[in-house]
Amino acid sequence: MSLWSRLFGSSSASQGPEPTEHDGFLIYPEPVREGTKWRIAARIEKAMGDEIRRHDMVRADLLDSQDEAVEATLRKARQMIDEQGAGIFH
Repeated sequence: MSLWSRLFGSSSASQGPEPTEHDGFLIYPEPVREGTKWRIAARIEKAMGDEIRRHDMVRADLLDSQDEAVEATLRKARQMIDEQGAGIFH
């Protein structure tokens, strides 16, 4: 990574996380760093009519690496969608 990319960020990093689609919902993993651990967190979105509905999921779980947190985030978000469907937006 070049000095300029480290100082000002690269264009690909500034675009945010790539979403994962599950059952018509988009899951954006957004783990939160807390000290040396990572908290499970995601933004879940679904287009409903002309509107995009959004749910911010944050869990108490802390994991050792960002990669582990992303994997666990996707697993928990899929479980929430499977159990609650569009009810997560109420």
